[in-house]
Amino acid sequence: MGVPFRASPRPTIGVEWELALVDRSTRDLRNCADQLFDGVRARYGGDSPHVHKEMLRNTVELVTGVCATVGEAMDDLAGTLRLVREAAEPLGIDLFSAGTHPFAQWSAQQLTASPRYDELIARTQWWGRQMLIWGVHVHVGISRVDRVFPIINALLLRYPHMLALSASSPMWAGVDTGYASNRAMMFQQLPTAGLPFQFHTWREFEGFVDDQLVTGVIDQLNEIRWDIRPASHLGTIEVRVCDGVPTLRELGALTALTHCLVVDLERRLDAGERLPELPPWHVQENKWRAARYGLDAEIIVGADNSERPMIDDLHDLLEQLAPVAARLGCMRELESVAEIPARGASYQRQRKVSAGASGDLRAVVDSLVHELEP
Repeated sequence: MGVPFRASPRPTIGVEWELALVDRSTRDLRNCADQLFDGVRARYGGDSPHVHKEMLRNTVELVTGVCATVGEAMDDLAGTLRLVREAAEPLGIDLFSAGTHPFAQWSAQQLTASPRYDELIARTQWWGRQMLIWGVHVHVGISRVDRVFPIINALLLRYPHMLALSASSPMWAGVDTGYASNRAMMFQQLPTAGLPFQFHTWREFEGFVDDQLVTGVIDQLNEIRWDIRPASHLGTIEVRVCDGVPTLRELGALTALTHCLVVDLERRLDAGERLPELPPWHVQENKWRAARYGLDAEIIVGADNSERPMIDDLHDLLEQLAPVAARLGCMRELESVAEIPARGASYQRQRKVSAGASGDLRAVVDSLVHELEP
């Protein structure tokens, strides 16, 4: 089947940010999204296009409109966050964003009523019920369909950087997993999730989609849940690599990094450059290293098997992208990417709080809630 791509004339951006709902006293998750949405409707005057339901009733997703700059997107999210916080206040609910909750049990969580989610759980069973995870999705507009997969393939070289910087899921069901991002390892267990296939043309992708539909692997295109995927109906590449991000400042930094990466790659295609790629086995190894070791990972940077410490490569990457950020008006946000390793990524901060509280994981939730406060 043909998959039409609605090209975007400008490199616009959109951001989807998942937040967890936690009880103000117990710090456990609360399955009260329905009541929260009632409060949002009362304040907004109807359903807000910027506040969406998710698979679990302990989650709310904040979604921007189509934005021209990172600053515009962050202002959009900040306004929606205020609205949701106002609705949460009388319910005794606090908000936080991280890849996982430190101690909540998956078996206690309730599904949002939806045929789509019912079908997902019916098919995936135990693994589907385990998806007690939160993430961030960043869309960037692409001008031509023939550029989509060259850019996706080249973005995979920067996959470990984005994952390590955002990693915020070291704990699962009360246990430190030893991973910086346990969410990344969990989510790839779904049958159509994980790393994208490295197609070289849109026609190859269309053939793949046809195979998936004919064999019943998917019923709809959005059931392809890759970490980086085309959103053909929007004319964007959707980057879904990042864990839930605890602060608006860090979210702005990672959005700027994503925006600059995509725009720079499209600029290089304009200049007639052939974009770099890594073999799929190196891409897979880099994902695991970033999930396991976070910013301390040593990553594979070339098809010749060359390796480099993540932090060193990140430093050079930020210098390379600085002119792009200046043109896009997000220099301040891109510069703040360097603050994450300097301060400690969220997985590191969470472990530090846990150690200081003698392992009381409620203190970790406290810290995440306070980080999200204005």
